[in-house]
Amino acid sequence: MTERYDVVVVGGGHNALVAAAYLARAGRSVLVLERLDRVGGAAVSATPFPGVSARLSRYSYLVSLMPGAIISDLGLRVELRSRAVSSYTPVELDGRAEGLLVEHEPGEATAASFRKLTGSDAEFARWVSFYESLSAMASATASTMLQPLPSRAEFRALVTGAAGERLWEQVFEQPIGTAIEDTFADDVVRGVVATDALIGTHTSLTSPELLANRCFLYHLIGGEWRVPVGGMGAVTRELSRVAQENGATLRTAATVTRLDADGTTAEVTYRHAGAEHTVAAGHVLAGVAPAVLDRLRGRESTKPTGAQLKINVLLSRLPRLRSGVDPRQAFAGTFHLDESYRELENAYTASASGGVPDPLPGEMYCHTLTDESIVDGPLHTLTLFGLHTPATLFAADNRGRRDELVARYLAGLNRYLAEPVEDCLATDEDGRPCIEARTPLDLEDELAMPGGHIFHGDLAWPFTEERGGWGVETDVPNLLLCGSGSRRGGGVSGIGGHNAANAVLAPLSSARP
Repeated sequence: MTERYDVVVVGGGHNALVAAAYLARAGRSVLVLERLDRVGGAAVSATPFPGVSARLSRYSYLVSLMPGAIISDLGLRVELRSRAVSSYTPVELDGRAEGLLVEHEPGEATAASFRKLTGSDAEFARWVSFYESLSAMASATASTMLQPLPSRAEFRALVTGAAGERLWEQVFEQPIGTAIEDTFADDVVRGVVATDALIGTHTSLTSPELLANRCFLYHLIGGEWRVPVGGMGAVTRELSRVAQENGATLRTAATVTRLDADGTTAEVTYRHAGAEHTVAAGHVLAGVAPAVLDRLRGRESTKPTGAQLKINVLLSRLPRLRSGVDPRQAFAGTFHLDESYRELENAYTASASGGVPDPLPGEMYCHTLTDESIVDGPLHTLTLFGLHTPATLFAADNRGRRDELVARYLAGLNRYLAEPVEDCLATDEDGRPCIEARTPLDLEDELAMPGGHIFHGDLAWPFTEERGGWGVETDVPNLLLCGSGSRRGGGVSGIGGHNAANAVLAPLSSARP
């Protein structure tokens, strides 16, 4: 007999769990089908080092864009903590090891750091003015992320009303690199600003396609990136709890092989426990990437290309820096490694032509400086996120290139340290250094994330030319996107799941992606 549910959710990532929780709470019968033996997708914790009690956020590592409304609506018992420092960027200044510090709330220490780097107070004044405008824009537009898509004109009115016409031009009309170059004079400062435009996005800061602008916008709307106490696994556990307590069924080790929807009814075929099953539903929500959804529907599609390398390290102690800054301060926020504006652009040019950037830009932070609960004993994590390392670099020899880049990233970090980071590595029960890495191809293999693209494809603006839809619609009314591939769905935010649930519960007649 064919099972029947009001809604079947394909994929069990954090967005899928958010959707399931909202729908089940509203009285819908919901089945979540997850290919792996656990839910959570990329928002999970792992203990990868034998004999070492450390629960690392293996893939996603910070929570961004998750609105307080979702946490409140669902009654999630999660704690998201602010990092004490926004960022630290080591630099060589007149032959001396120095660094640019940006506090969580930029104050006198930040001003002094800017002054030492640039020789005046002008650059810090420009920083304060620029980010005040961006903050005003973010405050004015953040609430739209949980509403039906506004039109471009409506969104523009919100932005210009809060921050002025100039900011609209800088963020929405011209390459973000132009705004950065026009606003700031120092190459290191420019790079610190630019990184928010490149996380998970392989593009030039000066590209007229404005992909970097969209990435920049979402990072700014989301506000600060916060640390989940207990790691990413704590977020997933709470979402699972709430979904199941409201009546949703979560079925793991269930591989979906086919999906059919005609606008009124739908059927999903999947393998589970050695047998093939079919489940009928009124709606299907796809928490998988659009390219995977196309395959399940028997359609051709173009696979996106991810461009990041994730390295997880466990340290017995934090390494000392040549600049003399306290490592507890340097690594508490985002530690920018070789991410000046010129270095970022050069890295893109090299990687886009098939070469390995030199130096390799990346950024890292230490989770345990904000939340010690993920380790037992005096250990520290160090998470490195490498930019401009596209999947194409790993195609010929994924393992060999991965090992090469890990070694090069550690060497790059060592240039700024007073001692090799290798001397600070913890070891597992077999004496092996506690270090692991994930390339875009690893993400594709382990998470069914095509091309290892963490956003499932290019980010889209959070508005349409004409108002309509929730940003989750497909060509079939009862088949909706609910994952990172939905419009406004990137990051560990739950927004894709929230909006897909609302598209089921409060459909709009003009809904279109």
